[in-house]
Amino acid sequence: GAQLTESGKHVVMREFYVIAYLFLPLLVGLALHGFFIKYDILAFLCRPIDRGRKFREKRIFGDNKTYRGVAVVSMGTAIGFGVQSLLLHRIASIGSIELFDYAFFKSVALGLAVGVAAMLSELPNSFIKRRFEIAPGTAAGGLKGVVFYVYDQIDFLLGAWLVLAVVVPVTVGRVLFSAGLLLVAHQLMSSAGYALGMRRTPR
Repeated sequence: GAQLTESGKHVVMREFYVIAYLFLPLLVGLALHGFFIKYDILAFLCRPIDRGRKFREKRIFGDNKTYRGVAVVSMGTAIGFGVQSLLLHRIASIGSIELFDYAFFKSVALGLAVGVAAMLSELPNSFIKRRFEIAPGTAAGGLKGVVFYVYDQIDFLLGAWLVLAVVVPVTVGRVLFSAGLLLVAHQLMSSAGYALGMRRTPR
């Protein structure tokens, strides 16, 4: 019984490391976006995706969803996967938790696709929030506020997994691990980014 428990713990911890390593490049992309916001790099791309258009008298997505966000997060995610391929892939202990072949060009292309898909999968959430008249970066009250708070942290997960599923075996456990990990990591990064002037709001 004790041996079985230890084995189960080992499996759980390995899956945690596997998911943390798999999604690390996306976190790099999100962090790079914060850096670009703070120093207003690629300002010409800082235009709302909805171009100010409205649907039934309300903005479609809002000012926070910009072309720069999609471009920078995808670029940062590609860089993250590229670094994993060129440097970390060569370490034996790291190789044991990799879920696909980290060939360089394959990794970079995957990173670009993951970054784009992750950012685009945030758009439905923004669209719904505009319908509820929840301003970008603010919170609603009550149960609705809790639901949107959680979804705000992991809405990009759907797009990321849709791309990763092409090369990675998807399980319920891995999806849940990634949701928990990114819920915590995204909020910590958002709070740190706000404190460092990289974000307009702490959410």
